[in-house]
Amino acid sequence: MNLANKITLVRLFLIPVFVIIFMISGRDMNIAAIVFIIASLTDAVDGHIARSRNMITNFGKFTDPLVDKVLTMAAFLVLVEDNTIPAWPVIIIISRELIITGFRTLAADSGITIAASMWGKAKTTSQMISLVMLLLNVPSLNKAGIFVFYIAVILTVVSGVDYIVKNKKVLDLENI
Repeated sequence: MNLANKITLVRLFLIPVFVIIFMISGRDMNIAAIVFIIASLTDAVDGHIARSRNMITNFGKFTDPLVDKVLTMAAFLVLVEDNTIPAWPVIIIISRELIITGFRTLAADSGITIAASMWGKAKTTSQMISLVMLLLNVPSLNKAGIFVFYIAVILTVVSGVDYIVKNKKVLDLENI
């Protein structure tokens, strides 16, 4: 197992640590927010290492985006549990992630690679910014964090539609 994949696994193991710390300390302490930020930063680190050192593997291609989704979904869910954000937009976000993951799996089965789009990158960025703002629980950031969260929900829907429209050939019903 190469260094980039090991860093991805560190991020995976940080997810339950983040959730446990959040559930124990609640929003009184920023330790959970710091763990989330560290876990999020490992994504950039493992990606850079994998690309710069030519360490891209099938394991990494599969595991890295999956771990990213689990990390963000865990953060959204603890914020729902904490009544910081409502469940319905998180259901939209989770649904989109599952649909697009399935869509990408169908595409890969047909030999089609779907690259991340500008909308997908904007979605991910807005989700991470909103999560950090909300997890830090700084009163001056909370309203802005909620605003960015709803922007993230809109971008989540737009990016999902964009992936499907641009790659509708994947859904050729004769082949399903």
